[in-house]
Amino acid sequence: MRVLSARCSILAPVLSSLALALLACPAQADPLPPEPTKAEQVFHQHLLTLDTHLDTPASLVLPGWSIMARHAVRDDGTQVDVPRMEQGGLDGGFWAIYTPQGPLDPVHTRAARDYAFARAVAIHDMVAANPKAFALADRAADAAPIAASGRRVVFLSIENAWPLGDDPTLLQTFHALGVRMAGFAHFKTNQFADSATDAPRWDGLSPEGVQLLAQMNRLGVVPDLSHSSDRALDDALRLSKTPVILSHSGCRAVYDHPRNIDDAHLRALAAQGGVIQINSVYVKALPQSAGRKAALADLEQRYPEDRVLSVAERADYLARRHRIDHDWPEVRAGFDDFMANLLHALAIVGPDHVGIGMDWDGGGGVRGLEDVADLPRVTAALRRNGYGEADIAKIWSGNVLRVLAAAEAEAKKEQEKGQGAD
Repeated sequence: MRVLSARCSILAPVLSSLALALLACPAQADPLPPEPTKAEQVFHQHLLTLDTHLDTPASLVLPGWSIMARHAVRDDGTQVDVPRMEQGGLDGGFWAIYTPQGPLDPVHTRAARDYAFARAVAIHDMVAANPKAFALADRAADAAPIAASGRRVVFLSIENAWPLGDDPTLLQTFHALGVRMAGFAHFKTNQFADSATDAPRWDGLSPEGVQLLAQMNRLGVVPDLSHSSDRALDDALRLSKTPVILSHSGCRAVYDHPRNIDDAHLRALAAQGGVIQINSVYVKALPQSAGRKAALADLEQRYPEDRVLSVAERADYLARRHRIDHDWPEVRAGFDDFMANLLHALAIVGPDHVGIGMDWDGGGGVRGLEDVADLPRVTAALRRNGYGEADIAKIWSGNVLRVLAAAEAEAKKEQEKGQGAD
């Protein structure tokens, strides 16, 4: 794959309010998890570990920020960089091209397309500038050799297909840039699908969404239904020729939130061969104070998500956010809340259909699992709950790579079918 080295101007969104909530850690009643033993640390480092939803590309465009330097979540709210990946044994994953949803008109949609391409370029720039630290992955089979070489695995994914506009075939261009997983919608319903957190318009996937799903199958892109409605998931399970994934979702039986999935859909997902990647957001109800809500709303109005920030503006944003967290501390979930979601999914569908997509740098993180440096705690907790090496290996990477390999196989079959028709 050609690596794009030209650096382009890109909108620099501020860090999400959920991620920056980690800047302040008020006292909580829930206990922190025990530190992993040396043996558990060694075991974790031996695994191939991939996270299916890294929002870290948002950090790449922050002024003065470097993926190669160690940062602290208490300082700038970021959760992923190379030193912390090394400490936490994270081998890489799917780096998200995220576009915040805007108006569904041609002007805004074209701008969203350019924004998404710029975000893809930023990811390629990261790899090109640090070839000893990162490598682009084209196929499922690339992940293990890249990790064995000491580099971090970089698959690309799309969160929110809105930038594709009215042309699902544009996905082919993003596929050429390394996209191997793509979601349909985000917090708002768009032209492709109903969102789980917005009023329905299509009763699932739209006609264009059905076309986009077919395009994913043709290209070998894994369909991602996180953020999409239950009815959209039903459509994808019915129509997709390959298993689908929920790249960063939780369990509704543990916390009844529309972003999470109920047990019936969990079983349907598993029956189709798919995987739920458990995140660390929406793991339990977290009622916040009125003062905090109002202060955060004022901050968001001052610095909207897609606002271009100068160095001085970002410093001001962080200072204001620190004050909010000091004056109105956030009620936060803990490690046990995250594990409750993970263990519930495992109990319902088993280790062949569960993985991990924490939503780092996009709102993820709980007490005791603040950034990627803490990931050995997850492996240790799985072992202490009776899961062995083979199952944990599936959870950390085997399942998502199986789904990606199935998508590749379907794309090859459709390509051969097309050549035969010629």
